[in-house]
Amino acid sequence: MTTTDYLVIGGGIIGVCVARELRRRHPNRSVLLVEKESRVGLHASGRNSGVLHAGFYYSADSLKARFCRDGNRALREYIQSRGLALNPCGKLVVARSAADLPQLDELLRRGARNGVELQSVSAAEARRIEPRVITHERALWSPTTATADPSEVIAAMRRDAAAEGVQVWTDAAYAGRSGDAVVTARGGVTAGYVVNCAGLYADRVALDFGFSQHYRILPFKGLYLYSSEPAGAFRTNIYPVPDLRNPFLGVHFTVTVDGHAKIGPTAIPAFWREQYTGLDRFDPLEFTEIAWRDLGLFLFAGFDFRRLAVEELRKYSRTHLATLARELATDVRPSDYSEWGRPGIRAQLMDIRTRKLEMDFVIEGDARSLHVLNAVSPAWTCSLPFAAHVCDRLTSFGG
Repeated sequence: MTTTDYLVIGGGIIGVCVARELRRRHPNRSVLLVEKESRVGLHASGRNSGVLHAGFYYSADSLKARFCRDGNRALREYIQSRGLALNPCGKLVVARSAADLPQLDELLRRGARNGVELQSVSAAEARRIEPRVITHERALWSPTTATADPSEVIAAMRRDAAAEGVQVWTDAAYAGRSGDAVVTARGGVTAGYVVNCAGLYADRVALDFGFSQHYRILPFKGLYLYSSEPAGAFRTNIYPVPDLRNPFLGVHFTVTVDGHAKIGPTAIPAFWREQYTGLDRFDPLEFTEIAWRDLGLFLFAGFDFRRLAVEELRKYSRTHLATLARELATDVRPSDYSEWGRPGIRAQLMDIRTRKLEMDFVIEGDARSLHVLNAVSPAWTCSLPFAAHVCDRLTSFGG
């Protein structure tokens, strides 16, 4: 039996950042991070788009707005201080028709309220930034949006955590509780305080501690389709005006850290939590539970889940995905988009009472444990200030 002051469950970027922040605040206390895989960051934290978002999508009263703005600066500084790759390519948000212009204005207002640098530009000015862009009348220019390599970033954070005195156990899957101890694949752990950052399984872990009574995780599969065009074919990210009623940003162009382009992502409902490819990691119990939850959304969701689900499933077609991307840029040839990237799974929290997807971060806890139940996009951008917030909440709970 191992004893530690703080036990952090889950080695994604949130778990690693929380463990580092706990060690920074409490240098005389022990911190143990347990991760079920052989390395940290093998799930969402290493499979996301790599975009450092600026923070103008979110309403000013949301945690996302504050943490995204501050996280963009903090993560950019971290990446540069470690000599990691960064592409400061910016982002254009475009209007596909006159109907998008009011939402474009709303994003501009949100950017101003959130303290985010954001400029309204004419269609001609947008084309000077990105010659291939298509927009109706005007667009928004976000100069602080950038891209990096998420796997490279979390690997650097893992090295920093070890150097700072955080103990990391890999191949140490959470297996439940036994009295006051947490059981892992590498043995039992008694902890003064437990922090659950288990991502796709955060609700399962929380239930063992008496939390997440009204919440369950629903997985959505994200796929990107990579362009075979040479690096530099696109200068900047190009996004459509999103539907602010749901948490997905729509198909867009992302310029990767090495200058190549990709289109996506999808937000396809997944039927088990780690449904990456084929029947890999198939779990019949998860399949039954998640299919039932999806059916509830299909029949009763406040947003049009039926339309969203059907449209997302169509995005398995490369031709369809490229056709959607043609609304944003010129000279988009489906033949240039033939290689799928590694799929990622978004751990999206649903309130089972209201059958609504949670749009902001959700944390529950008490004097013995804290549970990060919803840390969806842009959690990667938000990771450093969000970790500080988690530790503040831990203190407020008496941990």
